[in-house]
Amino acid sequence: MTRRILSIDGGGIKGVFPASFLRSIEESVGRPVADYFDLIVGTSTGGIIALGLGLGLPASEVLRFYERHGPVIFGGRRRFQALRRLFRAKYDCVPLKQSLEQVFQARKLGESKKRLVIPSLNIETGEVHIWKTAHSPRFERDYRHAVVEVAMSTTAAPTYFSTYVSASGTPLIDGGIWASNPVAIAAVEAVGILRWAAKDIRILSLGCTTTPLDLDWGRSHSLGMYGWAKGSIIDVFMAAQSNSATGMAQHLLTDSGNLVRINPSVPGNRYALDDANEILSLKGRGDSEARNALPTLRPQFFEEAVEDDFVPFHKL
Repeated sequence: MTRRILSIDGGGIKGVFPASFLRSIEESVGRPVADYFDLIVGTSTGGIIALGLGLGLPASEVLRFYERHGPVIFGGRRRFQALRRLFRAKYDCVPLKQSLEQVFQARKLGESKKRLVIPSLNIETGEVHIWKTAHSPRFERDYRHAVVEVAMSTTAAPTYFSTYVSASGTPLIDGGIWASNPVAIAAVEAVGILRWAAKDIRILSLGCTTTPLDLDWGRSHSLGMYGWAKGSIIDVFMAAQSNSATGMAQHLLTDSGNLVRINPSVPGNRYALDDANEILSLKGRGDSEARNALPTLRPQFFEEAVEDDFVPFHKL
């Protein structure tokens, strides 16, 4: 039995790109895009998309969330200005939480119609914290938690938003710290937890656009703090994590052709994580990329809906 997985990267407001991509696919195939996947995995902004799809929202409504709320979340309500940003998060969390509450209301993770995996990180212990639906008998707790809580924790990007403290007192931050591209987590979950045969798995991995690394600065020896800052060590970390995740997933699947990665390269500094002024451009890029990719993707992912419905082991 073929098993299909959708994996969605983190990327702040750049989540408009995968949301638009999926909206365009959905319009072409004529039914909710989530109907074609057995498992959906998403980090940070990708986590918001995954949660929305899992709860049965059409991709068009998920895209509308970004169009309507993105300018509010990343708008003028910055908590502190100038030097004070060195010590405080750039944005107030309240608009983000209020926006999520408008869409998800009081719904629980256990209401998801799809198996979901949403990465976060426990900042106190340094341990990974992965939210999961009850798709294994072992997963006895997460399904009771509010979707807003899951979304707030996976999107608590350091320097942008404050650490999210869960109802139980656990301090959580953005899963993008260790799994901005969660495709390896998706493959491990499928093979190691769900026990799906690797040869039967197909993964569609969606990024939020990528910028080529400028490696000229790194050709010098013994770069110090200034040199690495100039070269953006964060970009190096993110590129390395994404590439290694893709490589590990390909090895787990045994056939690299069973993993399709959509993550178009754009010029440097074209899109920022918090630049809501680029929503229209990202939307158009997502639509255009879907138009080009659909003929190739349809045979692997969008010919027929998934063969079985998700029945959780624990229910609300």
